[in-house]
Amino acid sequence: MTEMTASVAAPAVALRTVKYKSPTARGRLPVLILFLPPALLLFTLFVILPMGEAAWYSLYRWNGYGTPTDFVGIRNFSVLFNNAAFTQALVNNGLIIVVSLLLQIPLAIWLAMMLAHKITGVVTFRLIFFLPYVLADVAAGLIWRFVYDGDYGLFAAIAGFFGVATPYVLADRDLAIYAVLAVIVWKYFGFHMMLYIAGLQAVDRSVLEAAEIDGATGWQKFRYVTLPLLSSTLRLSVFFAIIGSLQLFDLVMPLTGGGPSNSTQTMVTFLYTYGVTRMQVGLGSAVGVVLFVICVTLAFGYKRIFMRHD
Repeated sequence: MTEMTASVAAPAVALRTVKYKSPTARGRLPVLILFLPPALLLFTLFVILPMGEAAWYSLYRWNGYGTPTDFVGIRNFSVLFNNAAFTQALVNNGLIIVVSLLLQIPLAIWLAMMLAHKITGVVTFRLIFFLPYVLADVAAGLIWRFVYDGDYGLFAAIAGFFGVATPYVLADRDLAIYAVLAVIVWKYFGFHMMLYIAGLQAVDRSVLEAAEIDGATGWQKFRYVTLPLLSSTLRLSVFFAIIGSLQLFDLVMPLTGGGPSNSTQTMVTFLYTYGVTRMQVGLGSAVGVVLFVICVTLAFGYKRIFMRHD
């Protein structure tokens, strides 16, 4: 019995020894020494140090000139959360996230379901729906600013054709945010649609055929077969929608500039308006710190809760 145990254990020990001394394992150390220090250096210079500087500046009242000397502690954060414009920016970011999750993503799934099949003209329709995402955010904002223009834009032409009063959408404090939301859905749903098309093309057709043979309806196939198989793609799409909604800037600035009366501010446009334009660098740095904490918390929390098996 002892000899049999030894004969069984010996190959395992030998296998472990061979694995430990394999060329792959020995070759990793030079690669790490060669490539890891430059990567860490670049990451430190362009990510870690700027974040540390922003956190340091947020503790000072500073206009960006010279060396910050007026230490105020957490006063910038207190001023920030008592600022009505920043509160409105937080609400707007939350509203953008809600619209992205409840309108943009379902629209993208619906279109992906129609365009995932190989039918005549499907590539053309995919291109048409994906083009808004390819268009630069600044260009899209300028285009839609002209569309919404109450004097010379498309809305003015339509109102004149029907003989009704021209709506000045971007000048209305109550309507401007909804105009921005419409542009956001138009701009980014194509990106999510392409994600879902890629996910649908990876679905095994035999599973859908089996469900159809069993008498499942179209909704039942989607609800109990397609959607569960798309779960990893859906989680990734939701993650992109949330993080992208928090970082929205390029589209809003040419469209409304955060106005009228700060009604369309987001956290990033607020940072630019108050931290850069008005030279309140300490306050702007505090906004950056708050945005960083929110993004990191959501990213790691979402990864931990919803994407731990992906």
